[in-house]
Amino acid sequence: MRARKRLWRWRSNPLRRPDDIAEAWLVLAVWLLIAVAGTAVGTVTAHAADETFARQRAERRPAQAVLLDDVPESTAKGGPAGGRRSAEVRWSAPDGSTRTGRTLADAGQRAGTKVVVWQDTRGRLKTEPPDALEAGIESATLGAGAACALAGALYGAGRAARRQLDRRRIDGWGREWDVVGPRWGHRTG
Repeated sequence: MRARKRLWRWRSNPLRRPDDIAEAWLVLAVWLLIAVAGTAVGTVTAHAADETFARQRAERRPAQAVLLDDVPESTAKGGPAGGRRSAEVRWSAPDGSTRTGRTLADAGQRAGTKVVVWQDTRGRLKTEPPDALEAGIESATLGAGAACALAGALYGAGRAARRQLDRRRIDGWGREWDVVGPRWGHRTG
């Protein structure tokens, strides 16, 4: 019985209007697009993110650097101790030149302490690339987010189109009532 109620727009029915048929096709198209396009967008996004993370792992290399300044324990009085703070470091680039720059270092370290920094092939400081597990999780999350965003946009467009169909039906009922209403004879009020 429930299936018959859900599929009433597809059955031949003297009360079925052209707008009902349009709405049935619209709902089907939206759900098919959500399933197919959402899957495709999610897969493409996850694959692109995974390639980006793999390229970062291939291009970035760790290097030994030396802190040039002490790293303070906290940034303000009463602030939390520990954590990571920005600090000035010196390291050797792949071409052998000495470079200086700022990176995050553990709080409380003294000047002259050796720390590990990550650099690209040109010797510029970069963040540590995610390992394979982190990259897989982040890629899957980005893919799922892209799929959900597309699904939300498609669902919203479908709802807006259905709202327009509802407005057309209400306007049609109003026009029909303007024709039929006076024939009913008496009016209350």
